[in-house]
Amino acid sequence: MKKLIFYTRNQCSLCRDAKEMLLLVADLHEDVEIVEVDIDESDELTERFGLMIPVVELDGEVVQYGQIDPFEISNRLHEKS
Repeated sequence: MKKLIFYTRNQCSLCRDAKEMLLLVADLHEDVEIVEVDIDESDELTERFGLMIPVVELDGEVVQYGQIDPFEISNRLHEKS
């Protein structure tokens, strides 16, 4: 199963939109798990991703941040197959 790490925070409208896009991706790819991580729970993550969120990682690599494109993420998942 492929794991998408979704870095987010409360009160983030882009994050809410991104979550909807990721759920669409997960519907298309049965072998995908989305793990949501609130960066405000970790000083290290807040420092690393503060202004970039939302951020999506696949296999330890940032694949998108800010405006999330479900087609691009879907393509990256296909590449990893």
